[in-house]
Amino acid sequence: MGALNDIQIRHWIKAAAPVAKSDGDGLTFTLSAAGTASWVLRYRYGGKQREKTIGKFPDISLKKARELASADRVRIQQGMDVGREKQIEKHEQIKAMTVKSLVADYEEKVLPGLAASTGVSRRQKIRTYIFPAIGHLTARDVSGADLVDLLERVNAKHPKQVKEVLSVVKTIFDHAQSKKIIDINPAVGISHKAISGVAGRAGSTRIMLNDDEIKALLTALGKANRTVEFVTRILLSTAVRIQALMLAEWAHVDFEKKTWLIPPGDGRKSIREFVVPLTEQVIGYFQELKKIAGRSDYVVPVIKKRKEGDYPMQPGSVNHALERVCADLGDKIRAFSPHDLRSTARSHLGALGVPVAIAERCLNHTLGGLIAVYDQHDYLVERRKALEQWSTKLDILEKIHNNVVMLNQVA
Repeated sequence: MGALNDIQIRHWIKAAAPVAKSDGDGLTFTLSAAGTASWVLRYRYGGKQREKTIGKFPDISLKKARELASADRVRIQQGMDVGREKQIEKHEQIKAMTVKSLVADYEEKVLPGLAASTGVSRRQKIRTYIFPAIGHLTARDVSGADLVDLLERVNAKHPKQVKEVLSVVKTIFDHAQSKKIIDINPAVGISHKAISGVAGRAGSTRIMLNDDEIKALLTALGKANRTVEFVTRILLSTAVRIQALMLAEWAHVDFEKKTWLIPPGDGRKSIREFVVPLTEQVIGYFQELKKIAGRSDYVVPVIKKRKEGDYPMQPGSVNHALERVCADLGDKIRAFSPHDLRSTARSHLGALGVPVAIAERCLNHTLGGLIAVYDQHDYLVERRKALEQWSTKLDILEKIHNNVVMLNQVA
């Protein structure tokens, strides 16, 4: 014993070359290629060579490492496998993880491998729905009944979110199962249809807001959160999908050319880039969002959690805000989703006399068939004219309560 001293150890650390030096009787100082200095006790148990990591240097000094190694040798002589005991203790600590701790590990290990939009969506659902209900529970103690109760709470307010929340819960507990924290995933066997029924199914009929409903909405938006106000105005004025706006970056908005480039993929449901012509009104809405966004790269960032990083707001946040707007308006407007603003714009473009091909391209719909093959023109000029006409009507609906002026049809 006592082959090493502190001067030698600090010299090896400064040299930064991997080493393994024995202090005697199994206690070894190791320095990895990554620069991690540790104490390892090497011993024999059951005729096999074993080892136990005592701890890291300088957290554990040379003197303390010798004391701990000496205590472990006594236990080894008494027939105990000290390395195995430490593994068991470590695993017991893992099995005692709360759901919040499990999620932290899940977000560190799993989410980086997913699309950015998927990661943002899952984090939002975790913090909005999962943490408040089961975040404090030990992961291995969560039962199927706990998850059904969680989903019932979601269904009470946002039935269309049940399926997605259930999917996130399943992936989190799949992660727990793969780490042997739990033996069976408590989400297995739970069906979103059993919770939300028809309300949670996709493919519901789209709503087209009429003139009176649009007037009521535009008036109410002035009292809403400013981000929600301008996001809603942009969605209604441009007919874009909410996913595209939530993932929009300022680098793609050109105020001089009055265009907004939507890249393909990553949650935007577009197989190729798409240029949206921006009217003067929409330029103004983007400028207001720019003031709110500050230094963020995103057009609609999460402001409250900026210290955690720069990432975009979730569509669900806008949806929830619009639900409150509709509730305040009562029977003046039907309950609608952000996607219904898209169908509303499309229907009014048709009513304004915009040709089908141009109206469909305003929504970034492919024309299909031989038209898509032979007609590669993207109607940017025509789409700009159509959206200007639509923005003008929206202005009239907001400013004039009666006798809405009829607009000239697109030639």
